[in-house]
Amino acid sequence: MMDLQKQYQELLEKYLENLDEKNLYFAQQFSRKFIEQEIAPEDVVSLHKDAVMNIFPELRNEVATTHDFLIEMMIHYGLALREHQSLIKKREELHMEMEVAANVQEKLMNATRPNVDGLDIGYVSEAAKAMSGDYIYFAEHGRKNLSVAVADVIGKGIPAALCMSMIKFGMDSIDENESVPSEVLKIINRIVEKSVDNSMFISMYYGMYNVENQHFTYASAGHEPALFYCAKTKSFEQLDAKGLLLGVKREVEYEECQVHLHSGDFVAIMTDGVTEIRTEDGFLDSAIIEQLLFEVRDQSAQQMADYLFKQLAQLQNFRLHDDFTVAIMKKR
Repeated sequence: MMDLQKQYQELLEKYLENLDEKNLYFAQQFSRKFIEQEIAPEDVVSLHKDAVMNIFPELRNEVATTHDFLIEMMIHYGLALREHQSLIKKREELHMEMEVAANVQEKLMNATRPNVDGLDIGYVSEAAKAMSGDYIYFAEHGRKNLSVAVADVIGKGIPAALCMSMIKFGMDSIDENESVPSEVLKIINRIVEKSVDNSMFISMYYGMYNVENQHFTYASAGHEPALFYCAKTKSFEQLDAKGLLLGVKREVEYEECQVHLHSGDFVAIMTDGVTEIRTEDGFLDSAIIEQLLFEVRDQSAQQMADYLFKQLAQLQNFRLHDDFTVAIMKKR
């Protein structure tokens, strides 16, 4: 500290002699030593005070008192600054951890679009924040059946993402013989009821398409109804089924329903990030979703999903308020 005091006083004396930019530059470079040695702001002021009093010993005592006043201010400023820097460092560390977690989640949860005879499939799943609380899942059961699941955790961020990871591993563990929609929901419900905190709620829509008879069988655990479009009548119908949210209680019965798909028909399964979009004017009318899908009914399932996302995101000024997931299965 004594060496710093001496060097600082020499720099100050040289500057006072010439008042030139060169000595100011040297002072700026010298300030790095304060950072390297972690000198507190109040100690820097104290160095300056001692240097001034040594250079101008005849100064009035009031001048020294003003320095003491500044030192006291800098003590509190220094404490606040260090706390602020600590918070910034923690935030940066958390941001890095979130990025790593989001990348891991993307790899774990990434859905692969299946190729099924006579069925066109498209989907979009976009997170409102770094990590998603939505989940979309496809599974082929031989050449006869395709299952699709769309789930939504009521919440966002890391807790929701962890719940979705657990749901995925539960889905992956289900035997092909247990893949009937109502039975699948019973199994996942028992996993959630046993493993998830009571404050977390999860909805899920599970459907299975049979290639041979073109039947789409579905069940719901408190999820948004899917939309069914009938090409013959050019009309929409909600595909809803009774069933509690996952994890509310251990033993639950889930209603199972069925619809037949003809050429041009499609089923759109969505989360509430699609159906409950908020704009500046309030919540969006659900009829808008039907209208948008109707406009592109002759396009591929993926083009329909992309169009729906683009149009609804635009209505929100491209700032999602909730995770957005839609899966579309269209009969060729």
